[in-house]
Amino acid sequence: MKLMLFSIDEANRLTEELRPELERLVLAKREFDRVETRVSALSLAVAGAAPDNPDALDLLKLQRRHGLLKRQISEGVHAIHERGALVKDLERGLIDFYALSGDRLIFLCWQLGETGVSHWHTLEGGFTSRQPLKRTEQE
Repeated sequence: MKLMLFSIDEANRLTEELRPELERLVLAKREFDRVETRVSALSLAVAGAAPDNPDALDLLKLQRRHGLLKRQISEGVHAIHERGALVKDLERGLIDFYALSGDRLIFLCWQLGETGVSHWHTLEGGFTSRQPLKRTEQE
C-alpha cells in the first residue's frame, strides 16, 4: 500500500464509498469469530471420531466456512487499504486516513455509525487518544 494523504473532505467522500463494504466486513468478522469458536469446540469433541460422525461432518463444513470468511475478510481489508484507508478495528468498523496537520502527519479517524470524519489522533495514538477536529478544520 502506498501512503496517500487525505483532506477531511476526501476522507468523508471515501467513507461514504467504503461504508457498505465495511458494514459487510464487520458482519463477516462477527460470523468468523462465532465459527472459529464453534470449530475449536467441535475439534475437541470429535477427536478420534469416525469421518462419517455427524459432528465430524459439521466440523468439516464449519472449517470450509471459516476459510471462506477468512479470505473474504482479507480481500476486503486489502481492497480498502488499496484505496489509501487503513482498517484499524473490524469489530468497531474503525478506519484511519493519513493526513497532514501543518507539517505533522496524523490520522483522521472514522468509525461506522458516525456521520463523517470528526476526529483525529497521532500516528502513535489510537482510538482512545482521538480528539475532535476543530470547527475550522471541518469546514
